Amino acid sequence: MTISRRTVISGLAATPALALRMPRAFAAGYPERPIHLIVPFAAGGNADIVGRLVGDAMGKVLGGTVVVENRGGAGGSVGAEIVARATPDGYMLLVASNGPMTVNPFVQAHLAYDPLKDFAPVALTSYVPHALIMSNKAGVSSIADVIALSKKAPVTIASSGVGSATHMTLERFKHATGANITHVPYRSGGALMPDLMSGAVQGAMTELSTALPLHQGGQAKIIAIASMHRSKLAADIPTFDESGVKGFVAQSYIGIVAPVKTPPDIVTKLTQAVAKGLAAGGPAAEKLVSLGSELATPEQLTADGFAGFLRTDTENMREAAKLAGIVPQ
Repeated sequence: MTISRRTVISGLAATPALALRMPRAFAAGYPERPIHLIVPFAAGGNADIVGRLVGDAMGKVLGGTVVVENRGGAGGSVGAEIVARATPDGYMLLVASNGPMTVNPFVQAHLAYDPLKDFAPVALTSYVPHALIMSNKAGVSSIADVIALSKKAPVTIASSGVGSATHMTLERFKHATGANITHVPYRSGGALMPDLMSGAVQGAMTELSTALPLHQGGQAKIIAIASMHRSKLAADIPTFDESGVKGFVAQSYIGIVAPVKTPPDIVTKLTQAVAKGLAAGGPAAEKLVSLGSELATPEQLTADGFAGFLRTDTENMREAAKLAGIVPQ
């Protein structure tokens, strides 16, 4: 059989068009097998709880199964690297949060992935504002009180660890107010609570969801939340902005990302599944709100919106790391 030059050229010309159509055809039948959603932390934490709620909601929208796997280690970097190196076909995703996405680049010297280059953002799902909660024994009830107290002697404020998202927020707070604060790191937000209640530490910067039960039970007092509006769950608590720290916002966020070369059509399908699964008034959305989370805005529920959010938070964390004098190790 003789193959003409014209036949060869025609075949080569058709190849790019065929390649361009392949991802769309692939997305049309997606998912055809279980999707693995990697939580880069141990079970029971905020990322795990939100990840399981979102995964279940996505599975119902997509008509498939979403299997949640906990792959903890190195502040979330172990699980993040697994997803960054996974086949970019939409079947392995990451529950993305502050640690692996925007904090670890400034505290870990040998990060094996680039958060802004190795992932395709799918959607931000929700975030929990950070809050400053004070021991009842500290005798303060406002940001102004804390600053005044710190003029007499350093105020001990705990966080969930050196380089954690809440530590970064504490350093930003110190810089914004000039308060004389001694940072006391713990291994987690939950671990510091007994010492907060006993007065061993005078206060803590932690997630609202962690602090709220103590506040509501009268065991400690939240004096401000780092949100631009008051929480519906605790309308009595003022924001940092209302308390004089203008524009001060900080939160622990949760989103979904995929490996960077995941076909755009699949990313779009996943984004739509997250948005629909977290529709206001739906069971997943209501559960998140009841746990103290705030739902992402419609813009943040898009791939571009989440990408912009990550870029902004990366710069905030870069500045916070400088303020804290943190050197990547």
